[in-house]
Amino acid sequence: MSKIKICGLTRPEDIQAVNRWQPDYIGLVFAGRKRRVTPAQARTLRAALHPAITAVGVFVNAPIKLIRQLWREGTIQWVQLHGQEDEAYIRALRACVRAPIIQAFSLQSRADVQRLQASSADLVLADHGGGGSGRRFDWSWTASIQRPYILAGGITCQTIQEALRLRPYAVDISSGAETGGHKEEKKIQALVQCVRRRP
Repeated sequence: MSKIKICGLTRPEDIQAVNRWQPDYIGLVFAGRKRRVTPAQARTLRAALHPAITAVGVFVNAPIKLIRQLWREGTIQWVQLHGQEDEAYIRALRACVRAPIIQAFSLQSRADVQRLQASSADLVLADHGGGGSGRRFDWSWTASIQRPYILAGGITCQTIQEALRLRPYAVDISSGAETGGHKEEKKIQALVQCVRRRP
């Protein structure tokens, strides 16, 4: 059964919603503008999170010392990289952070699939690009992926069954769990239940 991650939580009520419906992972975004949280905000949200849910920190070309600090203090448990981080960056990160690493890739060509395949990250994430845009890439590219992967981009209550048929390790949902730019509990509930019902 695929797992589910709800990404881009920013408010206490978002945490209350995920605590009720228990996705496997949540994402705290430390980049961009729309869903960005400060380390202080993230600490508060993490403190209220149910212990069965894994907190993933989402970063774009961030200083490694920031990631290390957030991991050491327990604000994040996993690391997700969404920028131009290369293998040297991942090696340096592993040297000081003992957390699983997810590396995101925009899949638009065979070369993109090859780069994804070659990543030394623990898990890879296939997306349209940018993260949180709600845009979907050509999911047929996933047929060429020969390792566990997370599927993101354009996953909603209307498309999640199609996404789950691809048998990803997990689905990662941000804008598909929102209404008016904020997480909506009914959508979180529906998405989690869709994943849990599928064998």
